Amino acid sequence: MQEDLSDCDILLGVKEVPINDLIPEKTYLYFSHTIKEQHYNRQLLKKMLELNIKMVDYEVLTDINGKRIIGFGRYAGIVGCYNGFLAIGKHTGIYDLKPAYMCKDRKEMELELKKINLPKMKIIVTGAGRVGNGILELINIIGIKEVSKDDFLNKNFDQAVFVHLNTMDYNSRIDGKKGSKTDFYSNPKAYKSDFMKFAKQAEFFIAGHYYSADSPFLFTRDDAKSKDFKIKTVADISCDIDGPVASTIRCSSITKPIYGYNPDTETEDDYRKQDVITVMAVDNLPCELPKDASIGFGQNLLAYVMPNLIGDDLNNVIERATICENGKLKNSYRYLESYVMYDDNLS
Repeated sequence: MQEDLSDCDILLGVKEVPINDLIPEKTYLYFSHTIKEQHYNRQLLKKMLELNIKMVDYEVLTDINGKRIIGFGRYAGIVGCYNGFLAIGKHTGIYDLKPAYMCKDRKEMELELKKINLPKMKIIVTGAGRVGNGILELINIIGIKEVSKDDFLNKNFDQAVFVHLNTMDYNSRIDGKKGSKTDFYSNPKAYKSDFMKFAKQAEFFIAGHYYSADSPFLFTRDDAKSKDFKIKTVADISCDIDGPVASTIRCSSITKPIYGYNPDTETEDDYRKQDVITVMAVDNLPCELPKDASIGFGQNLLAYVMPNLIGDDLNNVIERATICENGKLKNSYRYLESYVMYDDNLS
């Protein structure tokens, strides 16, 4: 262990590196949270360009087929889903789960699930990638029944049920033409959200979808004000602040994972109040099960990333994930130029 890393050529982390700790002309690997033009990390990217840093972002490390090869998504889904049910217990007082971070490992956390005693309710799950699969892993352990979209919208049940939605289940073209996932990703501005038809039926929403700039919001602040809006608890694993899930107005923390969102005032409020939405929006969920999450991440890092990083990058794995180098944005990330040039003092 050493504090002075100035003699290292490559520095690997997980979360963003504090701006003042950046070392010029080094190669960094971590989750930069800049590729979606996140305003809170604009200065971080500016500084990396200024310091001639080579930034390799874990989020865009992909194989030749475009599939992500590394990440904590699965455990974000598992822990985020668990925290959502913890939030329901806190809000209703029906049961009380031990926080995931206080559990020794995933095995102990799963034992806590036996405490769950859900009333009849409808649950929405979004997300089809690693996060979505992690959510489904936990829901299946709990034993909640999955139902079709039509049944979810049109039938009543005497038990807790869930529906798993994909992108095209809650988005449609504004012009009324038939849409497709490929078209949606290419032309997100041509689409509108149809999420409200599900929000009118569900009490609990577990958000594991991927959101990109220009995509329609799932539900807005005005939607949440509607008397037909039924959702009372949101586990926002995606955690895009002031974005597609209107109730997510800030990140929450591991030790204080839930807060309340008052739709009428559009501000934070006591989650125990009747008309307030209970929100779970922890943005570092895998840290609650560090041992389990780290094993999987480390295995993929050693198998798929390190050989390309220190050897020949034959399939351009590292090249595709390099955001900036030698003071310039790489070609695939030139779209970030206006984001970097924006003056925060003008806003």
